[in-house]
Amino acid sequence: MAPPNIWRSWPRLVRRQAPQQHPRRHYTCSTRLSQQQTQQNPQDERTTHFGFETVDESQKASRVGAVFSSVAPSYDTMNDLMSLGIHRLWKDTFVRSLSPGSSTQPQRILDIAGGTADIALRLLDHAILIKQDTQSHVIVSDINPAMLSEGKRRVAATPYANSDRISWLEANAEDLASAGVEDQSIDLYTVAFGIRNFTSISTTLSEAYRVLKPGGVFACLEFAKVNNPLLNAVYKRWSFGAIPLIGQLVAGDRDSYQYLVESIERFPSQRKFSNMIHKAGFLIPGMGKEVEGKGWEDLTGGIVSIHKGVKPVR
Repeated sequence: MAPPNIWRSWPRLVRRQAPQQHPRRHYTCSTRLSQQQTQQNPQDERTTHFGFETVDESQKASRVGAVFSSVAPSYDTMNDLMSLGIHRLWKDTFVRSLSPGSSTQPQRILDIAGGTADIALRLLDHAILIKQDTQSHVIVSDINPAMLSEGKRRVAATPYANSDRISWLEANAEDLASAGVEDQSIDLYTVAFGIRNFTSISTTLSEAYRVLKPGGVFACLEFAKVNNPLLNAVYKRWSFGAIPLIGQLVAGDRDSYQYLVESIERFPSQRKFSNMIHKAGFLIPGMGKEVEGKGWEDLTGGIVSIHKGVKPVR
């Protein structure tokens, strides 16, 4: 995970054919556009969103793929610039909360949208250093070969370069069966900063449920809704004003980063996403208790959240 990694492919992103129809958008006009398109283009089973655009479901995967093929070479640098380095702390917190690894019962871990191996490397480090686990295995899965290439390049510079502790799988998270991931074969399923880019979140959650063993854990780190009005105002200005500009200056690609911030804005709220996980069949830790969060953990005021679900043991 993906991971970013923060802000999660095929050839370079196709530039919009008529720039005059897609002017550079700031937060206020982007929000207005989102509201107008929601009213004018109600989604049905054949459409979905690509940022603030409504597109055919058949188009989204290729367009998202183009985004990540475009950003892959500068992914790490851009993550640091866009989050001011905080994405590293978010990922560390995410992995610590999972406490992966076992000295007595090795785990089979599937890291979805994990192309650059940020999360996979953290999972393995925790398993070895904290749990003295030298056998658990991480499968890094991503639909984008360019992102997987970046991950392999990174792992080549680590002690896991020639290890059988990590493997690679080019696969669509909505159809893992086609890639050979069997029912009830995974102990821990992670996805960081990736699920918002998938065509169907509900289909992805159903696949996660299918591949997890009873008692297995689904864990997601994703952007969320900021719960402090002042922080939210600053965050929105940074996201829509600075991030596309940084993308243009550093990566030479404003459009891809415009999509990324729009995709964050379109992602469901913490409560709605938690309900989606529950609807997929998972037990939600903390749900129904009189505690803040009720099934998720907010980080940095709700800029990102950690969600977990446990597959019931029947």
